[in-house]
Amino acid sequence: MEWLLMSVAASARGSAPALRVLCMDIEGARGGSSRSLYHLLRWLDRTNCEVEVWCRNSGMIEEWYAAEGIGCTVKPELPRFTAPRPGFRETVHQIRVALPPFLKSLKFVRSWAAEIEERFDIVHFNHPAFFMLSYLLRQYTRKPFVMHIRTRPDNTMIARWQARLISKVVDRLIFITENERCHFQDLGGTSGGDVIYNVPGVLEDPTPSDLVPKDERLKVASLSNYVWVRGVDRIVEVAAVLANRGRRDILFVMAGNMKLHTSSPGMLGEIGNSGGSLSDYVDQKGLSDMFLFTGHVTDPERLALACDVMIKLTREYNPWGRDTIECLYLGRPAISIGSWDTFIVHEETG
Repeated sequence: MEWLLMSVAASARGSAPALRVLCMDIEGARGGSSRSLYHLLRWLDRTNCEVEVWCRNSGMIEEWYAAEGIGCTVKPELPRFTAPRPGFRETVHQIRVALPPFLKSLKFVRSWAAEIEERFDIVHFNHPAFFMLSYLLRQYTRKPFVMHIRTRPDNTMIARWQARLISKVVDRLIFITENERCHFQDLGGTSGGDVIYNVPGVLEDPTPSDLVPKDERLKVASLSNYVWVRGVDRIVEVAAVLANRGRRDILFVMAGNMKLHTSSPGMLGEIGNSGGSLSDYVDQKGLSDMFLFTGHVTDPERLALACDVMIKLTREYNPWGRDTIECLYLGRPAISIGSWDTFIVHEETG
């Protein structure tokens, strides 16, 4: 760790070769962590460092990085594993999803490590779901590892194992808020780290999205991909209550991937088993006239500008995600659930 700090300091003074940084991106611009990494690197002073990104998924992110002069390589073989929610069904689902690509990745690990040894000075893992990748690479390289901790998984045996493994192989951690740092320590994590809040992006085109109809309805934006813990389906229940009260003059604008997971409870899981999405759930509830599903959009900020308010009814009680930060930056109030009020101040900013 001392070597790492000395290298960074020397590079900053210009007395050493540029620090060569490799960033591992889990999403490819289709989620908050990927967008956060992009905006971080976009505004990073790269005078004394050279940055390259390896993305697990392809997409617009390649063009974005090319425009910034940052090398970006798509490596779909990069393995990921998300600590599952409590319960046998959810655990089996996550393992079934993660195991085949993990086994496939084993034949690439040595070559990845060799490339890291030859071309980079430090590796940044942009999400804790890369914890197994960090462990595999650690067997073949001693280059310093940094990891962004962006999640607070349920306190399960797998989550505790994940925290211990990260502490064993990663040299330094970055937490997006104090909440993630405290939770990581509660799980038994011991690695040191710093809290660095995500930064909003600068909106290049400050015009509201044309995807949102220009009528008199109140527009409520949801900018999260469907994951049960994010509570996206709760918005449907809110809409049902409003409809029962005669308030169908509200339009919920849903951006992102709304495919339902087979492990979701009740009707959500049944629809997921048949390959359906949240829009199918809305249809069954008779609320289609109150929803607009846009799918993935490359500029969610413009979608937020076309709406009056953002909503995120998270089951994790974490009102501080990237969507929250971006909406507040754009001057839109945010509705969420939780007690941490650094970003959303009750009845002031949301």
